[in-house]
Amino acid sequence: MTLLSTSPQCPPNAPAAPQILHRCRELVAPALTKAIGGLHPWVAEMAGYALGRCEVGGAPATYSQGKGVRQTLAVLGAEAAGGCADVGVPGAVAVELVHTFSLLHDDVMDGDALRRGRPAVWKAYGTGPAVLAGDALFALAVETLTAVPATAHGATAVRQLTTALGDLVRGQADDLLFAHRPWTGPDAVGVGEYEAMAEHKTGALLGCALALGAQLAGAQRETAYALDRAGRHLGVAFQIADDLLGIWGDPAFTGKPVHSDLRQGKKTLPVLVALNAPGHSALAELLTSRAALDDSAVHRAATLVEQAGGRAAALREARRHLTAAQALLAGAPLAPWPARDLRTLLSSLAHRVI
Repeated sequence: MTLLSTSPQCPPNAPAAPQILHRCRELVAPALTKAIGGLHPWVAEMAGYALGRCEVGGAPATYSQGKGVRQTLAVLGAEAAGGCADVGVPGAVAVELVHTFSLLHDDVMDGDALRRGRPAVWKAYGTGPAVLAGDALFALAVETLTAVPATAHGATAVRQLTTALGDLVRGQADDLLFAHRPWTGPDAVGVGEYEAMAEHKTGALLGCALALGAQLAGAQRETAYALDRAGRHLGVAFQIADDLLGIWGDPAFTGKPVHSDLRQGKKTLPVLVALNAPGHSALAELLTSRAALDDSAVHRAATLVEQAGGRAAALREARRHLTAAQALLAGAPLAPWPARDLRTLLSSLAHRVI
């Protein structure tokens, strides 16, 4: 295909976010297909299923493959640092593989039976196979970057990815431990702890995507750092958005039952904020009840969270992180047209939150 832009020196007409995402997905797709094709055939099928490319058994999927936000950020990061789009492709492949690996393992750990409206990999293939596929994608992501020639700053990129992987594991560990901590009292999860978890679990990989592309294009350390920080702020906003959708989201959009996070007792930002508001005793009583929450109880809990200001406060916090991400992009020395595309993409992603 003919790329809309392979060089920041050749500006295209200002594209909308869907065009930006499509361009980058199409650019990365052949390399991603080649990488997965080198896996064991059964593992490759599970990877294809997880990516929305095929059904169980390998038949082509008739279902959306997702937006490809992380791979797009890697490509735009390379362009923003003055490189051509192709330079960012290995980083885009690596972050997409890591993201998919994390979803495979998250669904197993959280017991989530659905992912994007269809059976999660562990439900479709079994728990052991899903873990195996995730491990394979993890290894393949690192291998993808180690294959980048040293002259293309591959070693720096590998360090960036492994640092993000360490943060991701740290964030997931905290998220799992939060489930065993009380809702109230001195051992309750604080809002600051929550935000640190969100930055590690979700923000680290988004920041890594932007920084990887820039590093592969030879960006200065300060530029890569600013892009990493911008992505981390975006990740916290994403995690908060997931929290809001997990309570008030439309099942047709989320692929999960309404009020699913409340049913599971997840420590999400709207609930944590509500529990710190005056007069939260009714909500605390509901959440600490030993009986499983039925439909009526979770509906009441959602209402109490909203009445206590949890929903509004979470929205404000998500917007604050989006503003911080935009400010970091504005302050970095980026090529103008890719920077414009990055701002367009972030503005579009903001609608997921607000």
